Amino acid sequence: MTTPRGPSDVDAQIERAREVMARVSGDYRGHTKRVRRKARSVGRRLVAIAVANALILIAAMVVGFAMPLGLFGGLAVLLLMVAVTLAIAMAPAPRAPTERKLREVDIKALPAQTERWLEAQRPALPPPARTLVDQIGVRLETLSPQLARVENEGEAAYELRRLIGEQLPAFVGEYQKVPQPLRGQARNGRTPDAQLVDGLRLIDGEIAAMTERLAQGDLDSLATRGRFLEIKYKGDETG
Repeated sequence: MTTPRGPSDVDAQIERAREVMARVSGDYRGHTKRVRRKARSVGRRLVAIAVANALILIAAMVVGFAMPLGLFGGLAVLLLMVAVTLAIAMAPAPRAPTERKLREVDIKALPAQTERWLEAQRPALPPPARTLVDQIGVRLETLSPQLARVENEGEAAYELRRLIGEQLPAFVGEYQKVPQPLRGQARNGRTPDAQLVDGLRLIDGEIAAMTERLAQGDLDSLATRGRFLEIKYKGDETG
């Protein structure tokens, strides 16, 4: 005879299912974000290749008007285009910014730079932390356009710079200093891996709260506009 499961067991299973779904959703968003970033990088390289080859052809045409290039000249132009194409296609990706650079970057560029820095640290983090890193990356993408109206020396900029330009990199950096064999060993009841996940979860929540605070004026304006439209047009219909 099986013992019926109590409410606490059911709640625990529901909570575990939610965690799994959240992790899967975070992994999907993170994968989608990385695919988009890779596509943008490939697109920029293709544009650079097209522009470079167009300039070579224009230069060759200008020289050709002055003096015939001949067979060898045409071959040289073709080889130059191939060499430029390979050089651009095989050029290494830009290096991620350092922690010191994050403290100095302009506030409007800080979310994107922090996202690049986090992406570079991702392979060295445990799987649960990677999911949170992907989620934080999505938060930073959402936050970035809102900073267009934020003053570089204002209070909001100061809070954001401290959180995503100083505290987040310092926290992840402190974790990375812990030797690999010790990261899964409990100390004072918690492992460094668990401390990392809990800290990233707090940072993720704080970024979300900051994003909402920055958008509060736009949300209020939208609500006011909606009420105005209701009064104007619904009022006209009833009248």
